[in-house]
Amino acid sequence: MKDLLATSIKYQQGTLLILDQHQLPHREQWLPCDSADTMIAMIKKLQIRGAPLIGIGASLLLAHLAEQGASAASLRADAERLRAARPTAVNLMICIDRMLATLTEQGPTALSHCAEQLFNEDIALCQRMADLGADLIADGANILTHCNTGSLATAGVGTAIGVIGAVKQQGKALHVWVDETRPLLQGGRLTTWEMDRLGVSHTLICDNMAALLMAQGKVDVILVGADRIAANGDFANKVGTYSLAVIAQYHQVPFYVVAPYTTVDANCPDGSAIPIEQRNPAEVQGVSGSFGKVNWAPDSTPVYNPAFDVTPAKLVSGWILDTGVYRPEQIVAGALTTL
Repeated sequence: MKDLLATSIKYQQGTLLILDQHQLPHREQWLPCDSADTMIAMIKKLQIRGAPLIGIGASLLLAHLAEQGASAASLRADAERLRAARPTAVNLMICIDRMLATLTEQGPTALSHCAEQLFNEDIALCQRMADLGADLIADGANILTHCNTGSLATAGVGTAIGVIGAVKQQGKALHVWVDETRPLLQGGRLTTWEMDRLGVSHTLICDNMAALLMAQGKVDVILVGADRIAANGDFANKVGTYSLAVIAQYHQVPFYVVAPYTTVDANCPDGSAIPIEQRNPAEVQGVSGSFGKVNWAPDSTPVYNPAFDVTPAKLVSGWILDTGVYRPEQIVAGALTTL
């Protein structure tokens, strides 16, 4: 397989390396990944994260294992285990299904080419989303975003943050409000890191400050990513997104979803059919990262910790995909089922 280089994943000289996002922003550590067990553990620990990126990472790993001589049966078994590692993120399943189809039709030696295609395709579709989205953003806009949706979550420039980067490249003035994104702080740790790298003016806020900012007229548009979009436009994203959409509608702030076509699940009729991952209670009982671990609640405290929530399509102003910008009336007419 050719050398493939991105911000948070690289295949170089026969080794797959993952930037450990658990250690960011204070430490940039690359970790080798050479087994399905290691990749699954990394996905569950969020050392590699972002719906598009985990699909790419799993595909590169399968290609690497094929090059190491793994049998078709072994590759199939690993693929199925990887496919189940993140139940909400449909990109992972779509990438694995393409790899499995290639394995069945052409054999293990063809997996490297398929993985390279998926990697390069992600870069290209991220750029298309960025360009389409940037044209919607006015000069001087104040943008609010949730979780992390940049080059740490994709092989390319990202989804919502990709749009932000393209706005900057167009020479427009902008400012970004960064939700800290509890309970895992992907905004506070990762999006701020990316904003620094992009040279974008930004301010970190607690998640529960968003309504106040909108009431004060300090938010012009909201951009978020997605882990799965249903056929009717409902979508799952990092928990807290639904709250933003409700508040945005009340304050008449445009609310856009930015995601690649690989996030659309045409077989999922609506948001009620999207499986939602439940995560470790410890993530709510305290916080951990490169700085260590702090617990503020008793270990025995009951916790409800869904990783994602579902936002109804009726709260969305538009869906910015690599295939185009879709308005609510197009979604109602079934535009997402024909991608």
